[in-house]
Amino acid sequence: MRPIYCLVFFVAFIACKPSGPPLKPLDLLSEGLPLKIDAPEDVEVSSSDLGIMKDVTIKNEAGYSIQIFESEANQLDVAKVISRLKGEIEGSKYFSKIISEDEAGFLFEKKVDENYINYDFRHVKIRGDKQYVIQAGMSSKHTLDQVKSMYKSVQ
Repeated sequence: MRPIYCLVFFVAFIACKPSGPPLKPLDLLSEGLPLKIDAPEDVEVSSSDLGIMKDVTIKNEAGYSIQIFESEANQLDVAKVISRLKGEIEGSKYFSKIISEDEAGFLFEKKVDENYINYDFRHVKIRGDKQYVIQAGMSSKHTLDQVKSMYKSVQ
């Protein structure tokens, strides 16, 4: 009977093994952002100064793709920023549904048609007089599992 328990334990261990590469802390201070996220070791970080905001992109070839937009905070209440962002996204032509939400952000589905479904998120942090809106990279299509993993990595 004991070999059965070992087999069950082994199968459960394999099933619970995290998918994707391990994430490591990434300090973004070198890009001018007072933020830390978890990211795969092989990510490339690039930034652009767009005048009224800064765009920092963190991505790798395996599909990890995050964009962080830094701008002046016109609202210090994260809940109000989230509410505004949700309203903008829900008004989008391709918005389908909110998947999940918490006090600092939400995951959502975008559906162009039955064959093209994409997932994204918004996560907000406020530091001093700066607002950071973090989302999945705009140049990539993401699965729900990828977006959940990326969302968790920026919390």
